[in-house]
Amino acid sequence: MHPRLLNFNPSPQLMESSKQEAAADEQEEQAAADFSYPPLFLQSNTNTNPTVPDPSPPESNTIGFDGGAAIDVPVFDLQSLDLTALGEACRDWGLFRLINHGIPPLVSVAIQGQAREILALPFDEKAARLTRPGFFYFWGTPALTLKLKEINWLEGIHVPLGRLRSVGSAADFDGFEDFGSLVDEYGQHMARIARTLFNAMAIILKLDSDMFSSYLCEHDGTFRIYRYPKCATKSDYFAMEPHTDSSVLSIVNQDDVGGLQILQNGSWFDVKPVAGSLIINLGDIMQAISDDEYKSVEHRVIVNRERERLSLCYFAFPAEDCLISSSRYMKFTYKEFKNQVAEDIKASGGKLGLKRFKINVQDEPSESDN
Repeated sequence: MHPRLLNFNPSPQLMESSKQEAAADEQEEQAAADFSYPPLFLQSNTNTNPTVPDPSPPESNTIGFDGGAAIDVPVFDLQSLDLTALGEACRDWGLFRLINHGIPPLVSVAIQGQAREILALPFDEKAARLTRPGFFYFWGTPALTLKLKEINWLEGIHVPLGRLRSVGSAADFDGFEDFGSLVDEYGQHMARIARTLFNAMAIILKLDSDMFSSYLCEHDGTFRIYRYPKCATKSDYFAMEPHTDSSVLSIVNQDDVGGLQILQNGSWFDVKPVAGSLIINLGDIMQAISDDEYKSVEHRVIVNRERERLSLCYFAFPAEDCLISSSRYMKFTYKEFKNQVAEDIKASGGKLGLKRFKINVQDEPSESDN
């Protein structure tokens, strides 16, 4: 052996770098061996150039893609809402944090635990079993059966809460009866929170009281569980691409991993998880109802190389035949809006949303026309 090698002492920096590289390699191997992941995700975790399909890098990855600065969003106590501050948050942010919301901690823990167990099942088993009327499995796109222009690094369980309660026999649940009951209990809490918040916003906006029920059908909302797998090639994908929700409002219960970002004043900022709190964000329908006074916030989720992320998301919508009247948009029913979003995604791989219904200045009636 060469005598100089006997005296070689690696620096602490070199040793730390080697440890980090070894840990990253181990994480990559673990992700590549997790057969609960969709096959494309396994392929991408072992090959930085997947063959089918071969998505281009996200168009927005030059804007703080690896994570932006954390931002302190407004915080509200559900038991003592400050209407003035709430209106300001809806106008300036379109998003806020909610505490003292009344969901028993054990319910959140239980539903997250069962969701992790179900999503840890082998991919083929999930795809075969989660096809019931009460809930079904999806991956690669938050638009369910619609294909987006780029792969989103996620999978999940979609639960139409109104349909869940109509599922009768045990066979319909295929062994997931306890999970169905737990989701129904959690959905009742979501409906209560959504109704409380919407009524407060409606008072601020001075909406007609007879529209309160049709503008929000909280018991027929949609519940989704999103799992964002670890991704070895994190610069190539979004966990969920930038978008606005089509809802009146959405309620997010995220774990401690983080990854949610919002667009504020042209820059992306991290919305850090805070134990015991919920994130409320306004959707397109609320923006239309408010005549653009309130903001449908653009948000996204970035991937994580080291850890999976799990979030529980509830979306509240109007009645399908509810007519949305606004001075800023053409009149439309929620069903028309939903169908138009689906058509746009099919045609272009992306959502246009309210832009489809916006009244241009030249199209607005002048005083002389009245």
